[in-house]
Amino acid sequence: MVNSFAPVLKSGASILILGSMPGKRSLQEAQYYAHPRNAFWRIFCTLFMRDNDWVNSIDNYQQKIECLKNENIALWDVLQSCTRKSSLDADIVESSIVVNDFSKLFTDNQSIKHIYFNGAKAEQLYKRYVIPTLSAQQKALSMTRLPSTSPAHAAMSFEKKLQEWKVICR
Repeated sequence: MVNSFAPVLKSGASILILGSMPGKRSLQEAQYYAHPRNAFWRIFCTLFMRDNDWVNSIDNYQQKIECLKNENIALWDVLQSCTRKSSLDADIVESSIVVNDFSKLFTDNQSIKHIYFNGAKAEQLYKRYVIPTLSAQQKALSMTRLPSTSPAHAAMSFEKKLQEWKVICR
C-alpha cells in the first residue's frame, strides 16, 4: 500500500494540478515530482521564468513549493492510497483505490476555479471515483487534461509538453 501526500495549497489558489499517485522516488524523498527525469519542475520553472540551475537543485524543494503557492497553484493527487508494485499508473490495483476528499477541499477552497490533470490516468481516476462524490457546483469546475510530465511518457518531447502546459499561464 502506498500513500499520497498532503496537498500543496495556499488560501486563494485558483488552479489545482492533479497527479494520480506519487512514484517511488517521490515517496522515498517525500517530495512531489522528485524523479530527476520528471519534467514537472522543469516545465513549471520555464513557464514562470525560473533558472534551470534552481530547478535541478535538490535543496530547493521548499522554494519550489513556495513558488507554486505564489502563482496561486495548488498541487495534489487524486488517490489518497492504493496498492501498486511499481511507479507505473498501469500497476495500480483498482480494488485498492482510496481517493482524496475533494468535496472538503473544494468546500474549504472555493477560490479553485480550474483543475489541470497531469496525464490521462489522473483525469480518468478523478472522473470515475471523485466526480460522483461532488456537489453540482463542484462538478462544474473547469477541467483540462495535460500531457503527463512522467519519464514514462517519453513519446512526447519536452518542448511539446511545455507548449501544452502553457495553458496554465493564461
